[in-house]
Amino acid sequence: MPRSVRSIWLIAGVVAVCAGAAQAQAPGVSARSVVIGQSAPLSGANAELGNDIRNGALAYFKKVNDAGGVHGRKLELVTLDDANQVPRAEANTKKMVEEQGVFALYGYASATLSRPALPFVDKHKVPFIGPFTGADPMRVFNKHVYNIRASYADELEKIVEHYTTFGIKRFSIVYYDDAVGKENLAAVERALKKRNLAPVSRGAFKDRAKPDIAAGLKDVMQGEPEVVILTTLYKASADLIRAARKAGFEAQMVSNSFPGASPLGKELGKDGAGVAIAQDVPPPTKRSLPVVKEYQAAIEKQLGKKEYSFTSLEAFIGAKVIVEALRRAGPKPTRDNFMAALDGMKDFDTGGYLINFSPTDHNGSSYVELAVIGKNLTFSY
Repeated sequence: MPRSVRSIWLIAGVVAVCAGAAQAQAPGVSARSVVIGQSAPLSGANAELGNDIRNGALAYFKKVNDAGGVHGRKLELVTLDDANQVPRAEANTKKMVEEQGVFALYGYASATLSRPALPFVDKHKVPFIGPFTGADPMRVFNKHVYNIRASYADELEKIVEHYTTFGIKRFSIVYYDDAVGKENLAAVERALKKRNLAPVSRGAFKDRAKPDIAAGLKDVMQGEPEVVILTTLYKASADLIRAARKAGFEAQMVSNSFPGASPLGKELGKDGAGVAIAQDVPPPTKRSLPVVKEYQAAIEKQLGKKEYSFTSLEAFIGAKVIVEALRRAGPKPTRDNFMAALDGMKDFDTGGYLINFSPTDHNGSSYVELAVIGKNLTFSY
């Protein structure tokens, strides 16, 4: 074959390879869809929280999909059940990232479930948006992780600030005797120390799966606290509150957002009246806010009924952030330009709730307020 002909074939081959590379999509992206992965407890302990997170995200994605998607692509949420078990969350993440090739991860239900995802996130440069936790390990800057909500430290500071305003000085804390639980303890101690106070007692659960409620309550009551700060899952928190009521112990019970307001309220039933809980989003019944009005319409369509919760509203807001970043990333989304779009979100108004990210700060909000459980699972603020 003449040299000139060989050259033409070589050039044609190079052009073909380059064209194929140009047409290649980012992981999880096709001409028709963008796939977001989630590991969540859809069964077992914390199942209500996991399902609330999933439904909130699905509600917004459905709204967007019904309107044509983002740059012509539909949002697809793949959720794998981890049953609130760390090994399953890790296995789910490995499957979604390394086998299914999702574009991004979203909405894991706690720090203990989120932390096993980080090695996969870092290794494969996968964006991880909106883990449902305010724990410190997930707040340390990571260029791939974007927190929507305030930190547990923000919440615990707000709790202490609120009650000390009324002259209360005797605080106790209930926590898990593990890394995350000890960080919550330290946050309460810091908030109290700022006011020249310290916890009068502590109740620590060594086993998350089978907490010793009686022993924990006994330790708490020994200090005769006026306020007990709970940082445990909704079942453990509810069991301790019921045991306290039965024992005639009338201290004010207040929780960080970890258990979820609706799951905790439902678990407590009539025993929930007067229990306070920190929240990182506005009340899901506050229709004066555009995002709440939008959320209510979407979640009603998703569930087929009027069932609102702080958790599904937070998930809805997080889904809005994902969609906005995809819109800004343009018609050819990659993980890099998606994260660049997130980094550029300054005062992004989701409808009365602002999100702020930058290339050096991935904690989007510090909003915290306290809600008090009333009759029939209503909340006052």
